[in-house]
Amino acid sequence: MYVYDTLSRTEKNLDLNHDQVVRVFVCGPTVQDSFHIGHARTYTFFDAVVKYLRRKGYSVFYLQNITDIDDKIINRANEENVPYDVISRRYTEEFFDIMETLRINSVNFYAMATQHIHEIIRQIQVLVKKGYAYETTDGVYFSVTKFPDYGQLSGQDLESLRTGARVESSEEKRDPRDFVIWKKMKPGEPFWNSPWGNGRPGWHIEDTAITEKYFGPTYDIHGAGMDLIFPHHEAEVALERSISGEPYLSRYWIHSAMVNVNQEKMSKSLKNYVTIRKVLEDYLPEELRYALLNVQFRSNVNFTPDLLNEAKANVGAINTLYRKLKLKQPSHENSDENPEIRRLSEHVERNFDFRLVFRDLLELVGKWNVNLESLTPMEIATAIETIDWVDSFTCIIPRKKEDSTSDELISLLLRIRRSMREKKDFTGADEIRKSLRDMGITIEDRGEETIWWKS
Repeated sequence: MYVYDTLSRTEKNLDLNHDQVVRVFVCGPTVQDSFHIGHARTYTFFDAVVKYLRRKGYSVFYLQNITDIDDKIINRANEENVPYDVISRRYTEEFFDIMETLRINSVNFYAMATQHIHEIIRQIQVLVKKGYAYETTDGVYFSVTKFPDYGQLSGQDLESLRTGARVESSEEKRDPRDFVIWKKMKPGEPFWNSPWGNGRPGWHIEDTAITEKYFGPTYDIHGAGMDLIFPHHEAEVALERSISGEPYLSRYWIHSAMVNVNQEKMSKSLKNYVTIRKVLEDYLPEELRYALLNVQFRSNVNFTPDLLNEAKANVGAINTLYRKLKLKQPSHENSDENPEIRRLSEHVERNFDFRLVFRDLLELVGKWNVNLESLTPMEIATAIETIDWVDSFTCIIPRKKEDSTSDELISLLLRIRRSMREKKDFTGADEIRKSLRDMGITIEDRGEETIWWKS
């Protein structure tokens, strides 16, 4: 299995041990506003990655942090004239609700920053003691020049970072590239006690304190969107390695690319900011998952109506065939090695290319659909097993809706429709078909017989 590693800038063999827990950390959200499709892309991709690793037999502990104290949260709270935790709780609840809706359920533990203040303070104490950090009147800063490898992850050197750095005249930083790890309290701000006075943690050290507590100083996979490579992940590396003295923080760095909207970078200033909730008003969660996974993870997603409509059509085609196959499912299981799964798995294991998995699956769906009536029991079992395998980590087969539509009612409507067709009342028969479709019921006429299934 190979994956592109951001630090080495090469495809590396993903050398994981089946006998040990695979430790995966992905940066979670800052809970200060509604969540957009950029969040959906990152979390859907890593959800599929972790589910695939588990499918391969790896024991994975998947950790995410939640930044529930931050300048943005405080600013939002001030705008609404409420305590900061009203904002953080509101959007944490929204985040969990959206993750459940998108079937992103592979995360083992979500760690809140405010519940790890003790660990954060301990790390800062170590950094100060070892000479990597210093105190000013407004906080505690990490000294970038004390860590010679700063810039390796993002491919920048210290001098170029110096040239691009900006510093406010009121700051007492020794170097414009230094970053804050403890912010001393300003009037009216939330705070925690510390050896450097009341205050709150800086963003970067929240993550290292959390990963060190649950994983130790090193772990296997660190993931997030590309926008976090610098300065956030660069800072994480500097902090944890300065504390631990280890040669690396994470063995593999995996970063997913950005989401553009109609070829433009998504941003609030351009008013092309698309929330997940807005998309889910018109599309199924499975259709959104398909759309976001149907682009190689290192390529930007151009988010357009065409992208969503293509996903809708393809998920519908896969699901329709799947329901037909299930109606014909043989009583015995396919005990032979499935050649289609073996072929599709090659795409996943070369850079987690779910796009190629979908491409080849659609080709198979077309072939199986054309030959549906002549498929042997073994071929039917192979087809069902293949779709189930893909769905086990991509989650693109829509879940059955819980409704009160009884089998008896559906059978009654089909009898009425058959009677209408016999009387040449095709308009009335089509109305029943349309009504059933609106209820999530798909029907198909096969000579004298009409079969149905819930979509």
